[in-house]
Amino acid sequence: MAKDSSKSWKKDNSNTFLNNSVEKAERSVKQAMSHPEEMAVEHAFNSIERAEKAFLNAVEQSEHVDTVQQNKDQLNSMKQQIQKIRDDLDK
Repeated sequence: MAKDSSKSWKKDNSNTFLNNSVEKAERSVKQAMSHPEEMAVEHAFNSIERAEKAFLNAVEQSEHVDTVQQNKDQLNSMKQQIQKIRDDLDK
């Protein structure tokens, strides 16, 4: 069965994609916090970036503002956590 490339579930379900991306980023940050190694920190940073792109897409699609804002707040918190880990690794 061929994949229908004319539709993107990420765009059609931008709120779901945002929620999934934030959950993945959260798991990555927790992993980096428990095992502060450069590879884990980089993976967490990349996951946060993907979640931020999903956030912008959700805003663009005018998704549920309250849920989108909760996810943005969670992303900001994760960014602070991962920056602290990076700072500790650089010491």
